[in-house]
Amino acid sequence: MTGDIQLPATGGDDRVVITVGRQFGSGGREFGRLLAERFGLRYYDKELLSEAARRSGVSEEFFEKSDERVPSFVDGLFSFAAGLNPLSYFQGSTAIGDDSIYRAQSDFIRQLAHDGNCVIVGRSADYVLRDDPRLVSIFVHADDDDCMSRICRREPELTPDKARQRMSRVNRIRSNYYNFYTDKTWGSAMSYDLTFNTSRMPMDMLVEITAEYIRRRFNIPLPFVGGRM
Repeated sequence: MTGDIQLPATGGDDRVVITVGRQFGSGGREFGRLLAERFGLRYYDKELLSEAARRSGVSEEFFEKSDERVPSFVDGLFSFAAGLNPLSYFQGSTAIGDDSIYRAQSDFIRQLAHDGNCVIVGRSADYVLRDDPRLVSIFVHADDDDCMSRICRREPELTPDKARQRMSRVNRIRSNYYNFYTDKTWGSAMSYDLTFNTSRMPMDMLVEITAEYIRRRFNIPLPFVGGRM
């Protein structure tokens, strides 16, 4: 493997689109940025919200409040259902059809993947792009103690107990969102091409493992050729 990996910059069948799902505090955002820097890819996380809002003509603040959250009426049903499928209580058109925010984000995600190489973090992007043959879907998780340590470093005002509560709450929100909009299970190994526990190896080693996977899967010779997108 090499330290200056670059993916082909051309479109079409040379594209590589990487999606990163993540537990809160596992370092998924850091991992996504490292992948983008190492491979010379465009990187999208919160950037999805502002651009999707601009394209749809909806307030960016409205997008942020709804980011990776199920519709509010369903959020209540998840608690009410006590383990049952809350959608069995809902009759009518599907939430995907009614949810302009999800549609706007999904349309923008598809456009990004069509345009060329990129890394997209969260927003069920792996499911949105599930039919794209050039998709590499990854899920990142970590041991609870490591997640809490990252959260406390990022938000030093939180106590360990508060960090644990926040971790549990955000993971529940992300899981509900993913499971609501897809027919897969958030965090399940069967839902992704690769899953990594960032407590077991340094991030740069996980990036190298991903590079080897991409090289072998798409038969890309090392060193990769091409420039930064």
